[in-house]
Amino acid sequence: MAQYVRDLMTANPVTLAPDTPVRQAAQAMRDQGIGDVLVVDGDQVRGIVTDRDIVVRGLADREDLSGCSLADVCSDELITATPDEDVDTAVTRMREKAVRRIPVVEGGRAVGVFSLGDAAIEQDSLSGLADISAARSNT
Repeated sequence: MAQYVRDLMTANPVTLAPDTPVRQAAQAMRDQGIGDVLVVDGDQVRGIVTDRDIVVRGLADREDLSGCSLADVCSDELITATPDEDVDTAVTRMREKAVRRIPVVEGGRAVGVFSLGDAAIEQDSLSGLADISAARSNT
């Protein structure tokens, strides 16, 4: 029986505006024990920012992050899924585009985030990725 993205996604994602300071996003990630926030303009998803994006696109390129916003570091060529999409289809698309997390969107609005870790926990609970993904945050 097929599994759907809605069954494995993390619902109620943290969403922030494009002009949000990177520091605020990092604090939200720390406080929520997550590795990503969705960038939204009104109700429309415009991008995703991961903790890695902040390091690679923010810290690595700037001496001072005080003027750096999410628009400066987000991945804006979005790969998305819908809640009713088959998990295997979403994972295949993620592999093709080499992304680990994608916004789950319904009617243009963010309803969740789906990660390879979510899939690993469900589909191969003995894998290293599943163990790491299921572990409590170390922050």
